[in-house]
Amino acid sequence: MAQAEPLVVLITGGTKGIGAGIARAYLKAGHQVIVCARHAPEQPICEGESEATFIAADLKQLESIDELFHIIQNRFGRLDVLINNAGGSPAVDASTVSPRFHASIIHLNLIAPLHVAQKANALMQQNERTGSIIFIGSISALRASPGTAAYGAAKAGVLSLVQSLAVEWSPKVRVVAISPGLIQTEQAHLHYGDDDGIAAVASTIPLERLGTPDDVAQACLFASSDAASYLSGSNILLHGGGEKPAFLTAQRD
Repeated sequence: MAQAEPLVVLITGGTKGIGAGIARAYLKAGHQVIVCARHAPEQPICEGESEATFIAADLKQLESIDELFHIIQNRFGRLDVLINNAGGSPAVDASTVSPRFHASIIHLNLIAPLHVAQKANALMQQNERTGSIIFIGSISALRASPGTAAYGAAKAGVLSLVQSLAVEWSPKVRVVAISPGLIQTEQAHLHYGDDDGIAAVASTIPLERLGTPDDVAQACLFASSDAASYLSGSNILLHGGGEKPAFLTAQRD
């Protein structure tokens, strides 16, 4: 959903998966897109003739975040939209994994996005137009997350954070969460197996398919647009109808 004037958009973790899909959607809509990650992508993030600006950043390091926003301010002069997308976790056993691992996952998925949001807010408060900060959450925040317990807890923290920041940083900045369910990316096979495994997982979803990065991107485009000017402190669930209750498959005629 394009604006009258192109927005300056930062997407963390925007070089692959959901983040790259979001970046391409904003490029297609005519916006100026910045993507950051620790390493440059093998191929530039492009849509048609438009290309995202890549800035290397390690979001676990405060100095790296400071440098990221220093570059943005000097090169673009402002920031209109932040998509706080970077995050994730491998599957582990919560009872045996190291405390350092748990701390790292919580830092990546909760503390680092907060630090990035702080810097984005400081720029947006200086803008003439209202800024938008969108946290990419997860359905894991709202249900059991076996194998990724610390990740689910961090994402639950994000939902609380969004409500508080929406109050503190209003009216100049709107803060929203978008919580995807099961999304099919280039790494879906690591989570769901081969094509048959992905199809079996999709059959448990009411809409009978996994989501796509573009599904998430379209929600972001809406949430950062003027059409969503009264949307703040909210969590948009993007899960295809959720998970069917277990008793529906357990019951017998």
